[in-house]
Amino acid sequence: MDLVHSWGVELAVHLQNKYSGYQDWLSLASTVADLHTTFFVFFPVWFHLRRDTGLRLIWVAVLGDWLNLVLKWVLFGERPYWWVHETRFYGAGPVPALQQFPITCETGPGSPSGHAMAAAGVWYVMVTALLSIATEKQCPPLLYRFLQGALWMLMMLVEVVVCMSRVFMAAHFPHQVIAGVITGVLVAEVVSKQRWIYSASMKRYFYTTLFLTSFAVGFYLLLKAVGVDLLWTMEKAQRWCVRPEWVHLDTTPFASLLRNMGTLFGLGLGLHSHFHMETQRQKASTSFKLGCIALSVFGLQLLDRWTFPHENLMLFYLLSFVKSAVAPLIPTTLVPCALHWICIGKQKDKKL
Repeated sequence: MDLVHSWGVELAVHLQNKYSGYQDWLSLASTVADLHTTFFVFFPVWFHLRRDTGLRLIWVAVLGDWLNLVLKWVLFGERPYWWVHETRFYGAGPVPALQQFPITCETGPGSPSGHAMAAAGVWYVMVTALLSIATEKQCPPLLYRFLQGALWMLMMLVEVVVCMSRVFMAAHFPHQVIAGVITGVLVAEVVSKQRWIYSASMKRYFYTTLFLTSFAVGFYLLLKAVGVDLLWTMEKAQRWCVRPEWVHLDTTPFASLLRNMGTLFGLGLGLHSHFHMETQRQKASTSFKLGCIALSVFGLQLLDRWTFPHENLMLFYLLSFVKSAVAPLIPTTLVPCALHWICIGKQKDKKL
């Protein structure tokens, strides 16, 4: 593997030298590829335009990221920014000069890439949803083929940029981002075939959340009991990151796990709340849907500003779960109900 890693480092150095002027754009690509964008932007838009696609986005994102966590714990993947300092591959010779950036120092294992995997799964869902809409609208065959080619090419372009950004940032090796893309597409394809996710009961949401959390925690405790520390990467990140403030607690494996579990549980609460069921009985107009999208995205950006201290680890994890659980409630329940009551109030005023 050292040889493969060395090739990856050479590519990262090449990208950093040749595309240094595009650092901000590549950093943006990594940021947009994060699941945060899916939960806070893509989900509210798709949920109100096409409910099933919105639900599929959440399930693909959550299950995919959970699988990514398990695979990372199993594969023990290195990251370039610490590997170059610890490997004996270069012997007494000079170590490649890898630059680091504010988003470089992630604390979990590196294989497969979570950003590449998330982007692949999410974009696969969105592309297939758009093609399904084109089929339903009886799009002419020639136009459909053009649209099909354009959308898949767009997805490929997005994946190339995301993978390039992760290697550029020295956060991943090339084989890790390729593995992430392949795994992300497979997860999206498998989850998309599960019809029960569109009508899952609150009990199903609760037990799924409980099972996924228990499995991950139990797996961690089991291996720890036999002497395998799955958080071995924390020390490496803190040791080799050039700036301590770039080591973010929210990139730790358990922070990611609780965010995803909070999102899934919050989605179940939102879908099965009395207020959501009341609004679902009413046929929503286009203007109502657009209003829900705009207010949901705005409300989620306000929620995103809620930050909490990192000193108390357990409190941080708990608040991460709560914040993530609140996020799906905004587009599924709070905003539609608020707009529904406003519309009812205006109708009463007109009658008077």
